[in-house]
This record gives sequence, C-alpha cells and structure tokens, in this order.
Amino acid sequence: MDAAQSPIHPPPNGQRLFLRVLVNTLIANVTTSYLWFALTFWVYLETRSVAATAIIGGSYMLFVAVLGTWFGTLVDRYRKRPVMLASSTITLAAYALAGMLFLVLPAHELLNWRGPWFWVFSGIILLGGVVENLRNIALSTAVTLLVEPERRDRANGMVGTVQGVAFMVTSVLSGLSVGFLGMSGTLMVALGMTALATVHLLLWVRIPEPSHPAGATSDVPRGIDFRGAWRAVRAVPGLTALLFFATFNNLVGGVFMALMDPYGLTLFDVKTWGLVLGVTSLGFVVGGGAVARLGLGRSPLRTLLLINIALAILGATFTLREWWWLYAAGIFVYMALIPAAEAAEQTIIQRVVPLSTQGRVFGLGASVEAAAAPVSAFVIGPVAEFVVLPALNTREGADRYAWLLGRGEARGIALVFLIASSILLVVVLLAFTTRSYRRLGAAYAAAGAPKKPVPDADESGEAITGTTVPEGDETRATPPAERGGGSVP
Repeated sequence: MDAAQSPIHPPPNGQRLFLRVLVNTLIANVTTSYLWFALTFWVYLETRSVAATAIIGGSYMLFVAVLGTWFGTLVDRYRKRPVMLASSTITLAAYALAGMLFLVLPAHELLNWRGPWFWVFSGIILLGGVVENLRNIALSTAVTLLVEPERRDRANGMVGTVQGVAFMVTSVLSGLSVGFLGMSGTLMVALGMTALATVHLLLWVRIPEPSHPAGATSDVPRGIDFRGAWRAVRAVPGLTALLFFATFNNLVGGVFMALMDPYGLTLFDVKTWGLVLGVTSLGFVVGGGAVARLGLGRSPLRTLLLINIALAILGATFTLREWWWLYAAGIFVYMALIPAAEAAEQTIIQRVVPLSTQGRVFGLGASVEAAAAPVSAFVIGPVAEFVVLPALNTREGADRYAWLLGRGEARGIALVFLIASSILLVVVLLAFTTRSYRRLGAAYAAAGAPKKPVPDADESGEAITGTTVPEGDETRATPPAERGGGSVP
C-alpha cells in the first residue's frame, strides 16, 4: 500500500491532545530511566562487580533488540492508547513486585549476583523498563495521528526534547536518590510516579484513531511480524537504504558508547565526570527545542545526512587534543545534534509509511539499532585495550602520531574516534550520490501531495475526526458503527 492511499487527517485539537500524550510519556520515561540508572548504581556500589553491571546493561539492550519488532506489531494491531495503558500497567505491576521482593528478601540474597534472587529482582525491574519501549513506538505513530504533516518534524523535535530531559534528570537524580533514599526509597518513588503516569493516561489522555484501524482486522499477526515489517520497509523506494544507514550509524555510535566514559575519566575524576554528563545532556534539550521551533526544512532526508556529516566532523575533532573544555563542548554539540537526526528519521517514516504498518517499521528500526551499537562496543573495547592503546603508549607510537593527536594518556582512544568518524564521513558523502537517496527523497515529496479531506467526526475521542483520500477517490472511511474492536489482551 502506498502511503498516499490512506493518509490521516488529524483532528482540530490534535496538537493539544499530542501535548497531553507527550507530558504523560515524559513522566513515564523519567521514571523508568530513573529506576534503571539507580539499579545500576546500587548494584555496583554494593557489589563492586563490573561484570554484574555490564550484564545488566547488556541484557537491557538485548531485550530491546529482541522485542522491538513484536512491540511494533502490537502497536499496529491494537489502538495506541490501550497499548500505552498496557505498557504503563505492566511497568506498575513490575515495580510493585520488585518493591515487595526488596522488603521480603534479605539484602545479602538480593546482592548475591551469582544467586537466583539477584537476577529475579533485576529482571523484574528490567521488564518494567523494557516494556516502556512499547509506549515509545506507540508515541511515534501517535504523532502521525494527531499532528498535521507539515508540523510533524517540530513534534518529533519535542519528543527529542522529552527524551533529553529524561536523560538529564535521571543521570543526576538517580545517584542522589540512591545516596539519600537508598534503594527502598527509590523503588517507592518510582512506584508512585508510575502510578501517576497510569492514572493520567487513563483519565486525561485521548488518541483519536481512524475508523478502520489495523487492530480491527486480522492481517496483523499476533506474534512477531518480522516479515510484515520488512515488507513494509521494502514497499517504500529507498527506505531499506535508510534502515541500513541507521544501523551503520549505530555501529559507529557503539564505538563512542564503549570509549567515551574511559576517555572522560582520564580527564575528570568520577564525580566531576558525572556532573559533566549532566550539564552536557542539556544539549538534548537545546537540540530538540531547536527542531520543535524551526523544523527540519523541506527535505528531512537531506537534513539527516547533513547532520551526520556534522557528527562525523565533530567525532573526528573533539579529542584531537586532551583538553577538557574541547571534550565537554564536543559532547554538548553531539547531544544537541542527536534529537535532530532522530526527528528527521521519524518524520520520513511518518510521511512515507502507511499508518497501518508504521508500528512494525518503527519496531524493526528499534530492534536493529539497539542491536548494532552493542556489537561494535563489544568489538572495539578489546581492540582498543589490547591493540591501539598499547601501540600509542610506546615512545615510537606517540612520536608517530603526535603531530595529529598531540600527547596524552588517551591518544589511542582519540585515534579510534578519528578513524570511526572518518569512515562515517565517507559513507555519508557517498550516500548523497546513491539512487536510494534520490528515490526516497522523491517518495517523501510524493507522499506530501495535497489530498481531499473527508470528515468522519466522533467527539468521543475514540475515532479520528477525519481522514483524507486522494482527489477523485470518493471512497468513504468505514463508519464508526461498523468499526471492529481492538484492545490489548
């Protein structure tokens, strides 16, 4: 199905409804990130086991990768608000169960990471955090439902701002919470905030949907519809290339994920480094706010590639000298560019992919992107530690690269950043010359052609106030009375 065959006409109050969904998502995202960060801090402080925290973090990324496409299938099969409500309810139940375990079990049982109760406790909190991605995929499709096409880039910028605020708040508050409240108090705060988000979603959030939702049909499987997701990607000319580009970009991002903390800890003590991360994460807010105000221009695809050129140049230069201010400034700019890149990708998908398959496409993207970064991180860590760093720590190696990288303790990490960023730059420049770039740009422009509105009002908020059809096609949307039901089981 072409995206232009079943476009959506948002309701007149769509922007206000979107803001309610966004506020609810902010509360939920801050809460899950807050508890997840706190769990990691608590485990390390109590066990001093790097292996335990690494396994916890790796498990989170693994589950996001495995479940992303299934989450997208659920979003396509059922209505968005019940999906969000199911996500919030599961998180609430998980945190309540984790709280009971914390009160009932002895501390030494919970902190024995070689024993079963440690992984049961951590796994329950992991479940509550991972299921939040179901809400985030639903939010991306809700932008299509609630926001006019010409303003979706700005709406996606606001989503990036919310994610930035969540990261900024949790990176600071989680450590303070564990320090002052302990894990028991932190669990209670997370439980209360999740309950607040659930009640707010239940009473004050509405998401109007088309009168012929995918959830009312049987063509969306109950299981993981990887085939349907891939078919939806292949149906749009050039979209496969965009997915592969995002995957490659995350492979390069995995290099930075693995080495940014070690590099930062050579410049700052651990407390100062935490403060630096908290301050520089304001870049997410600045970048998302800029997109929300200015948009992404006429061609989000071109904007996406230009942003990646900037990211490549930045990654190649922000560690050329071991100057703390250069590194901190580089991180701030990096974080400011990320929301724009993500908003561009989401805006493209929302325009060219039909609503009935958007959840699966977003879910597939979440899966492959979540899987890509850890792969390169696991590879580059040992390579840097056992090959690159020893080579540049010798006098001969230091002299050879001093003209380019200067001298310092972490010149090997700087060289890895330079090489990874140079590869990214070459790939982005080549992308401008490809047929896929031209075809996807054309598909995006064609999907934005004017359509004839067809009203289909339902003031209850459970059906969309109108859809649009191409000029000359007078087929009306299915009346609400003929609509099939769809709810999360």
